[in-house]
Amino acid sequence: MSEISARARMLRTLDTEMEGLAALRAALEGALGDAFLAAVEAIEQSGGSVIVTGMGKSGHIGKKIAATLASTGTHSHFVHPAEASHGDLGMVAPNDVVLALSWSGEAPELANIINYAKRFGHKLIAITARPESALGRAADIGLFLPAAEEACPNGVAPTTSTTMTLVAGDILAVLLLERRGFTATDFRRFHPGGKLGAQLISVSQLMHKGAEMPIIGQDTMLSAGIVEMTSKRFGIAGVVDEAGALIGVLTDGDLRRAFQAGFKDMPAREAMGRRHPPQTITPDAMAAQALARMSDTQITCMFVVEETKPVGLLHIHDLLRAGVV
Repeated sequence: MSEISARARMLRTLDTEMEGLAALRAALEGALGDAFLAAVEAIEQSGGSVIVTGMGKSGHIGKKIAATLASTGTHSHFVHPAEASHGDLGMVAPNDVVLALSWSGEAPELANIINYAKRFGHKLIAITARPESALGRAADIGLFLPAAEEACPNGVAPTTSTTMTLVAGDILAVLLLERRGFTATDFRRFHPGGKLGAQLISVSQLMHKGAEMPIIGQDTMLSAGIVEMTSKRFGIAGVVDEAGALIGVLTDGDLRRAFQAGFKDMPAREAMGRRHPPQTITPDAMAAQALARMSDTQITCMFVVEETKPVGLLHIHDLLRAGVV
């Protein structure tokens, strides 16, 4: 195969799968979109888990869909249809919903789990391209995907079909998480490790608080402010008013300018820079948000406030040590 034909094949594969997704998008404007909403409502009302099942390539896609649902707050796990026939039907609990995947809708291995769902009153949601198939007819709710050409040149290897099925699972997961109000904080509970976990760490988990914070009153003299700044070693001190609200910050840059002008002791409110209000962030914000703000404003420290009062201090080194990059 020449380089030109190989590149043409790459583009043809991509174009073919994109055509399948375009057909899926168009179908969502009509009956398919209504079916997705019905499926979401059935899952929400069930009070149980989503049992995902599928054979072959549909099974591989099903495992990913189950994992996505679980990681976004919808209780879910994958049950292999062949293993279901040998005891794993016991994993299907009362009130669970069964989500069965089969592009053709005729996978014989699905028969037992379909029959079990019908016998014991479990809602059966099908993702298939054939409403007239055994799975399509048995389903309580059918997510009937539009027919599409496989990217495989022989038209047999699941390619476009698996991409469309995977996207259908993502649609379900995102609809469910949005309706539930699933937040980044919730997401972190299921993703504590690795780079993603680091990005989802909250500011409150990294900030310095209590006696570690360099805080001075607005009437504190500059000479005393220098002592506070140097003892805490952050190169900054928060300046607060009589009510404890943060009204500004005194930085090492302010000190340099004071010495360059011929040092004169003065209250902190006069010595601090004219950055009002100073850059702040809340304790429940994500660490990644704090890093973005620091990068945008070219600062290395940021006070953490609740209702204008400082409760912590975050340094860029704290973010880097935690792997928030």
